[in-house]
Amino acid sequence: MNPVPVSLPFTDRSEAGRRLAERVRPFAVRDPLVLALPRGGVPVGAELARLLDADFDVLMVRKVGLPGRPELGVGAISEDGHVIFDDLALARMRIPRQALAETVEAERKELERRRRAYRGDRPTPRITGRDCVVVDDGVATGGTARAALHMVRQADPAQLVLAVPVAAPEAVASLREEADELVVLSAPDNFHAVGEWYRDFSQLSDGHVTAILAERGRAHPPADVARGVRIRAGEDYLDGDLTMPAALRGAIVLAVGEGRTDPRWRAIASVLRRSGYATLLLDLVTAGERAEHAEGVGTEVLGERLNAAVTWLRRATDAANEPVGVLGSGTAAPAALVTAAERPRDVGAVVVYGGRIDLAEPALSRVRAPVMVLLESGDSFVRELSEWARGRMAGPTDLRVMPGAEQLLEGGQEWRQVAVETLDWFDRHLSGSGD
Repeated sequence: MNPVPVSLPFTDRSEAGRRLAERVRPFAVRDPLVLALPRGGVPVGAELARLLDADFDVLMVRKVGLPGRPELGVGAISEDGHVIFDDLALARMRIPRQALAETVEAERKELERRRRAYRGDRPTPRITGRDCVVVDDGVATGGTARAALHMVRQADPAQLVLAVPVAAPEAVASLREEADELVVLSAPDNFHAVGEWYRDFSQLSDGHVTAILAERGRAHPPADVARGVRIRAGEDYLDGDLTMPAALRGAIVLAVGEGRTDPRWRAIASVLRRSGYATLLLDLVTAGERAEHAEGVGTEVLGERLNAAVTWLRRATDAANEPVGVLGSGTAAPAALVTAAERPRDVGAVVVYGGRIDLAEPALSRVRAPVMVLLESGDSFVRELSEWARGRMAGPTDLRVMPGAEQLLEGGQEWRQVAVETLDWFDRHLSGSGD
């Protein structure tokens, strides 16, 4: 990702973390974990984790400097014991690796001391399968960040992101291949040192770091409460998963015509829950219909089922007096519009992903809730049908094309952007959101 010009300098590290949040959000979807490099990266990472509602911890890495010139980094050592040297710099200075053996050993000891001070007996966080965001207050040479990224990569994260407020352009270029995504707010040509780009760049002590970690631990909300549910809709019973966040700000039905068990749809639901929404991830097609490969379940029937689910969700949550959000995908997409038309007081906003929303034609003129249409591709026929449907709705609408999103259920990365667009739409249009 290319850095974009921002107003510099930053007031302090916490402000830098706040300014990173919106740029990082699209990449922190699947069970996100923010890992900060001590000491300077800790206040940046703590603020970033707070705004993303992500888990937070430190990542132990130490710079290896030249003997007698510790500020001149020529390598780094990570918590797992791996040492990465800047061999080009060493070659220019004609210094063999062996000459740094004592420095490396001293940094190992300091690394272990800090690990005990910061983490104590607490185990290292789980990395495998999660979106991991490595954070520092800035990057000068890139050696420390490279060692950190190498260590995290070995644990097989779902996605590896490096996020820093400011960096030297040369460091940005050298780190592009080390992470899946690189988020840098600014890479000024006149970069000399990280501290020049902060008004307050006070030195941090171990006490500062442990206090931030302790405060973050106290502030982290309790785990969400999840349970499987069965909802009666006429003569049918629908299977779903209801999850209630600790601090409730609203409720959203995710109606999935193709099956709710796909991990990507669960990850999208998780994004909504971390923002305070109760989520009901619901199969609108029954297990028997899927087993029989039934193709005759029409939009009107699915709409009636979704109506029943909206009624059930409002009664089952503390958001009973507020309109709910509805996300409909695939065959459930037109059903979401039918429900919005039938329940204008109960449905506050709608997102439809894929599917033939023109099949909801009889109901479109009565859809007054704000509707976001997310298209799987830029196919002109699909877009023409969607624009036609939008033109017949009575409320505000928007349309976004997710390039490559036809791979949503086949391992693509675009589903992350679907999650971000969905959250943004509900935050903007559901009652009580956006605060």
